[in-house]
Amino acid sequence: MSRKVIQSRLFARKTKKLNKQDKHILDKEVQKLMKNPGIGEEKRGDLQGVFVYKFKMGTTQYLLAYRFSEELIELIMLGPHENYYRDLKVFFR
Repeated sequence: MSRKVIQSRLFARKTKKLNKQDKHILDKEVQKLMKNPGIGEEKRGDLQGVFVYKFKMGTTQYLLAYRFSEELIELIMLGPHENYYRDLKVFFR
C-alpha cells in the first residue's frame, strides 16, 4: 500500500521557484520519503509530530518538513537552513 502525498500551499510556492534540475532532485528525495517516512528527524517542543529531512541540492543543504500517517504524507515546507525553523513555527500559528 502506498501513501498519498499532499503538499501545503507554502511547500507548493517554494517548489514553484525551483529550476528543472532542482525539481528532479526534490522528486527523488520525496520518493525516498515515500519508501521510508521515518527517515527524517522528529522535532520536539512546538514542532512535535513534524519530521525534518535534510538533503543537498547542488552545494546548498535543504530541509524538508513533513508529517505522515499510515495513509498520508503531508509535505509542509522546503528551504535552506537560514531562518527555517522560525518560519516553520509561524506556519503552525
